[in-house]
Amino acid sequence: MSYLEYNIKSVPTGFKKILALNWPIIFLLIIISSIGFAMLFSVSGGVFERWAQPQMQRFIIGILGLFIMAMVPIWFWRNISFVCYIFSIGLLFSVEFIGVKGMGAQRWLDLGFFRLQPSELTKITLVLILAAYYDWLPIQKISKPVWVIIPLILIIIPAIIVLRQPDLGTALLLILGGGTIMVFAGVHWAYFMTLLSSAIGVVILVFQSRDSNWQLLKDYQYIRIDTFFDPSKDPLGTGYHITQAKIALGSGGWTGRGFMQGTQSRLNFLPEKHTDFIFTTIAEEFGFLGSITLLMLYMGILIFCIISGLSNKDRFASLLTFGVGTTFFLFFAVNMSMVMGLVPVVGVPLPLISYGGSAMLVLLLGFGFMQSAHVHRPQNR
Repeated sequence: MSYLEYNIKSVPTGFKKILALNWPIIFLLIIISSIGFAMLFSVSGGVFERWAQPQMQRFIIGILGLFIMAMVPIWFWRNISFVCYIFSIGLLFSVEFIGVKGMGAQRWLDLGFFRLQPSELTKITLVLILAAYYDWLPIQKISKPVWVIIPLILIIIPAIIVLRQPDLGTALLLILGGGTIMVFAGVHWAYFMTLLSSAIGVVILVFQSRDSNWQLLKDYQYIRIDTFFDPSKDPLGTGYHITQAKIALGSGGWTGRGFMQGTQSRLNFLPEKHTDFIFTTIAEEFGFLGSITLLMLYMGILIFCIISGLSNKDRFASLLTFGVGTTFFLFFAVNMSMVMGLVPVVGVPLPLISYGGSAMLVLLLGFGFMQSAHVHRPQNR
């Protein structure tokens, strides 16, 4: 029996696919999203139709899409990975010409019934194409320079396009997510040390270029960096976000003020309370215990992704699972670090909690790929 025949005959079929789903992850996704609905209801002042209802509708669409994708054989997603990547790059390019502006940046495509942020979609399609590439590439060639350049190009192209929108946060997530896939694939550590050294050099260059004719970042991005180091320089201007966020984080104490009792959000001191800074509302209303509980739920999803990836004999499926888990981790790690003042403020939402259609639907799309990999993994007989 060939390996392909073995794979086909040993994976679940029919109703068994439903039983083979990674149900702990699905339950955790539902629990976290439900917390998100409750928090959106809270920050809206009890107006269900404002943010909570649209978010619930998107979640229902996304979770149904997850189940449908999970039933599709994993080899199908491998075969169309390049098409998905090119499609997402095409959408990124189209933003340059027909994209709509919001909050000072041109990042969205208006589809009439929905605003799509192509950069969010690219986070998943990049994982897909890199997993397919390293599945195709013989292991002995992984660390050869010519074969390392190809995935670097795949990562750099969308990162540069996104940086032009401008969206520094998403560009960094693309680079970090793509680099992590290369680590999981087994690329030699010397390449990453070289990249780290280069990154340090780029950081120095970025600061030296400030106020010059060849300035590498936008003025507002430099201001964000200044605010990160010392928010008190402009507490009512650029430092306002992080100052109010820290007040909300600290005022929650151990158990919080109670549901819908957060003063920072209810009195509108807290900016972006329904999107990037919603974690501070959770901390204020439910305190340290509520915050750490949410973190444990996030870590639970990450742990189940790791277990699924390690138990999968298919290289593509395993790398895809690790990639989706890494993307999810970067979302909540960067967002929580940002609102606590550990990293500069960037536009990264709290996954499944923050209001927004693109991020939620794309994450559920990613978990649809992960579930397909889990369901169709070869079983021991």
